[in-house]
Amino acid sequence: MSKDFVVSADGHILEPIDLFKTRMPEHLRERAVWEEDFEVEPLVEGGARVFRRLHTPGFDGWTISRYRQTSGRTPEGDPEHILEDLDSDGVDACVMHPNLSIFGLYSDDHELSIAHARVYNGYLIERFLPYRDRIAPTCPIPLTDIDDAVAEIERVTSAGFKTLLLPGIPPTTYWDPELDRVWNAARDGGAQIFFHTQTGGVKMKNPSSSTMRVVKENARQVNQPVTPKSAAERLYTQSVLSTLVPQKVICDLIGAGVPERFPELHFSLIEFNAHWLSSLVGAMDKAWTTGIGQDSDWWIGSWDDDAPATVEGQSTMSRIFLLNEKWPYPLMPSEYVQRQFHVSFSDDPAAVAARHVTGVSSLIWGSDYPHAEGTFRRSQELIADQFKGVPDDERKAIVGGTLADVLGFKQPATV
Repeated sequence: MSKDFVVSADGHILEPIDLFKTRMPEHLRERAVWEEDFEVEPLVEGGARVFRRLHTPGFDGWTISRYRQTSGRTPEGDPEHILEDLDSDGVDACVMHPNLSIFGLYSDDHELSIAHARVYNGYLIERFLPYRDRIAPTCPIPLTDIDDAVAEIERVTSAGFKTLLLPGIPPTTYWDPELDRVWNAARDGGAQIFFHTQTGGVKMKNPSSSTMRVVKENARQVNQPVTPKSAAERLYTQSVLSTLVPQKVICDLIGAGVPERFPELHFSLIEFNAHWLSSLVGAMDKAWTTGIGQDSDWWIGSWDDDAPATVEGQSTMSRIFLLNEKWPYPLMPSEYVQRQFHVSFSDDPAAVAARHVTGVSSLIWGSDYPHAEGTFRRSQELIADQFKGVPDDERKAIVGGTLADVLGFKQPATV
């Protein structure tokens, strides 16, 4: 069997640690995202020695150990190094998102967010354009000012990039009609839309962001014995709360008719896993379908004895299932998902098993390079295990074919 053409939907560009401190407007540099490395004696035997600390309002103090799967090399801003790593992992092309700068790109301080975006996108134009045949960096677009968002979309698409990164938690809602200007600009520029986990919702005046509170609580739980309460809370946060953001994005876009009005656009949700997608598409369709046994003449509400017994008079009474028949678009929600939405996963057997409910094209694979929670260095092993028994054409679509078609990556000709 020939090797699959593999396109990872989820990689990260590790920005130079001083990128924003040196390129932001001078009056913003003290509030810019920057990082620093420090070395300690291992906290556990054989453990990590080198750590990296993030500095940015709302996330100040976020600390991680060096990505050990890079064998000591940290591929900061080096596309040639990235390509070497992709080759070693059997990945032919990769969509690559910002790394820790994600936390400074989408805040309620528009001047700060757009300045970060302009610097980062300028860096991409300067450093990554020659590698577009294999690396597709997503260009972050803050939505705190629509004029600036449209201008930045036009700048990066004119330069040659066709992948845009919008916040998972936007400052408005994705059913806001004002965002049609953003969708128009993306379509006119030939771009596609991505949303990555942990983007948006940063309040610059909140010294301890919700994400940092979660990080600290996770550390506290890991370093203590598991209790019935902590076990239940982990199940709830990992299984329920973590799926709310991507589900809301999909519901808002489909409910607003965005995929109906902009059929050229594809919307990819990255690093949210995909096990929840089958229940979402089923529930969305069910919300607009009168099922067998549901009486369309069943009334519910509050009867007004002082009003006429007419539809107009009893305005607080309704045939509750009548709403199920008022879906305003020609396709059902699940059909828009199958046509224009893609959800990435790394290791998610439930998503693979449910592919015929969600649609095969709705699932895309990503290694999360070079993050420790991803599959880098072992991606081929993961793919072989995850897709046992899956027909060749379906596996090939999920691990690369679908995203290659959406983004125009050239696949080798089949014999």
